[in-house]
Amino acid sequence: MSVLLETSLGDIVIDLEVDSCPKTCENFLKLCKVYYYNLNAFFNGEHGSCCAAVIGLMPSPPLVSKDFLAQVGDPTATGIGGESIWSHIGSESPRYFSPEVVPRLKHKEKGTVSMAVAPSIEGLPKGGCASQFFITLANGPVEYLDGKHAVFGHVVEGLDTLEKLNEVFVDQDGRPLKDVRIRHVEILDDPFPDPPGLKVPDEVPTKPPDNSTRIAEDEDPLAALPEEEAEAQRRINAARASALTLEMVGDLPFANVRPPENVLFVCKLNPVTRDEDLELIFSRFGTILSCQVIRDKKTGDSLQYAFIEFDKRGDAEQVQFIARVCA
Repeated sequence: MSVLLETSLGDIVIDLEVDSCPKTCENFLKLCKVYYYNLNAFFNGEHGSCCAAVIGLMPSPPLVSKDFLAQVGDPTATGIGGESIWSHIGSESPRYFSPEVVPRLKHKEKGTVSMAVAPSIEGLPKGGCASQFFITLANGPVEYLDGKHAVFGHVVEGLDTLEKLNEVFVDQDGRPLKDVRIRHVEILDDPFPDPPGLKVPDEVPTKPPDNSTRIAEDEDPLAALPEEEAEAQRRINAARASALTLEMVGDLPFANVRPPENVLFVCKLNPVTRDEDLELIFSRFGTILSCQVIRDKKTGDSLQYAFIEFDKRGDAEQVQFIARVCA
């Protein structure tokens, strides 16, 4: 019985121990079926110490701890969220269920998949398993976890993806600086009937359930635009900055003002250019209704841009087309 996790770093196929851990596997499979894990941040929490839940002190944020484990399964990405499938489909059901800790199933190799067991501590509801799980990244056994958390599967494909997970850049709390997400989950085999009340959403989620402020999983902060596109973007940014300046000094009503489609905007004029000079130059393209060089209200000096109003929209568009071709 297998599940395919399509993550932003690659695919992971997990074989489940359905015979030894039926309740845990049913919970996991049904959460997968209702897209509960889709777009979950793999290691992006907002508070808590990096290994607190595993150590057994308190719930922790999803994390990556190099050569130890990678945790996921909390839609809020805080480390204190998540619920079992029975709680998800019925408000009367408890958030947690009792862990199935099988003595023969140990954290003995990389890719061991285990359901995190929330401890029972003062101020928190009775602990147990909900939706958060982790995958071990150590090359050998992690005996410390044995007996504390419920092993229910093993990674059978995607060890190269685990290597990438192990090498992600993290902060001091073990949280990746760039989101790593489960993009989609595909159930390859499910032997369990659906529990009463389970409804599969009509659409797959397209928006992450958390409010991450880190680098998005599909964003490349080092990507560079081609020089022509970069120059075009610089010009756009410069124009916006100039518009804001004109708005602040009162020469534009607001920065995003746009002239009518039959009005041509001309900039970078010679300071001595007059209205009649522009009218003489542009009258060959069509009938001009008005032509005005914009000047400083106090000094009367040219601000080196102008608006030329044509009788027809097509005349202004013709000038713009010629300008683009000759640029």
